[in-house]
Amino acid sequence: MSVRVFAPAKINLTLEVGRPRADGYHPLQSAVVFASEGDWIEAQAADALTLAITGPFAAGLQADENNLVLRAARLLDPMRGAALKLEKNLPIASGIGGGSSDAAATLLALNELWAIGLPLEDLSRLAAKLGADVPVCLHKRSAWMSGAGETVAPMRTPALHGVLVNPGKPLATPAVYRRFDELALGGMFQPRGARDWARADDVVAAVALCGNDLEAPAVSLMPELGDVLQTLRADPRALCAALSGSGATCFALTQMGEDARAMAETLAARNRDWWVRAATFGAA
Repeated sequence: MSVRVFAPAKINLTLEVGRPRADGYHPLQSAVVFASEGDWIEAQAADALTLAITGPFAAGLQADENNLVLRAARLLDPMRGAALKLEKNLPIASGIGGGSSDAAATLLALNELWAIGLPLEDLSRLAAKLGADVPVCLHKRSAWMSGAGETVAPMRTPALHGVLVNPGKPLATPAVYRRFDELALGGMFQPRGARDWARADDVVAAVALCGNDLEAPAVSLMPELGDVLQTLRADPRALCAALSGSGATCFALTQMGEDARAMAETLAARNRDWWVRAATFGAA
């Protein structure tokens, strides 16, 4: 028996970040959606726990005990075995929750393979031990994240079309937050509850208004990001464009799927080093 589970990319449509709290964590609020692009986890019955990594970004990962996939398996049941395969299609350290989504997909796959039968609420409590983003990736639904990312509420978003673009380089989240603090960018934001976006126009307006507070520190660490964002924002097919998470992946939203596919084709042809994908978002 084998179980195969999709691990979609997590996209921060908006991201507001405050100055560090007393515990060192940054308060934030963010509208999150999931993309049609992602990794895959496959779990097959076996006596021992093993992990094989394939896919275009396999070379950047190690199948050791620090890997979130193996950590998720050990957390669910440290005594059982399974042959796990991670098909790594998403860039590494790219601000789209790849590792967290992989861990969440592992919990879902092994919960089924091992016939444990834990409900999502129980799996979410386990997922929180692996990282703040893992619970939201477990549900794979549009959500409003607040606190330090650990508070998650469902929200409505429409089906969206767009492109994902990564300049082909990793960008470590801790480094971006350090630069954010060095630049003294953290301020007070008005706490809000989950958004209710019925139309794509609502999303575009919110992205234009809120944007991503980590864009400036990310661009200062990786100037190529400025080129990516400028290119996206200059394209007449783009309704809006922004950075996802701490980067280095950016997104642009388009009116139609045809626009997204044409835009992705143009960007990929002109920028051979970029990772470019047309995708759909939200309405999970």
